[in-house]
Amino acid sequence: MTVDFGFGKTYLTDMNAMTRLSSKGQIVIPKDVRDALGWTEGQELQVRQSGDKAVLELVPPKRERISWEEFKRRVPPYDGPPVSIEEMDEAVAAMWRERVRNNEW
Repeated sequence: MTVDFGFGKTYLTDMNAMTRLSSKGQIVIPKDVRDALGWTEGQELQVRQSGDKAVLELVPPKRERISWEEFKRRVPPYDGPPVSIEEMDEAVAAMWRERVRNNEW
């Protein structure tokens, strides 16, 4: 199947998708690939060269930087019994086990 978007053609096969570079250097990333990666319109992609390959990577959104005072203001103080490092480690391990079990990582 060939799809023409006006500036290049994308060829879909059973195993992968092939696209063609336009005269302006543009390519089309097929919708099923974008959907599988969770890429949406307007997201920034970093292009880097790796040997004879071009690799596209999603640029993570910039996080707001806040001061220590602002962090303390936003995060309520802990009001409860003391917790040991071992208990904290086990709570984090349990959280990750649950995420892996639910495929949320």
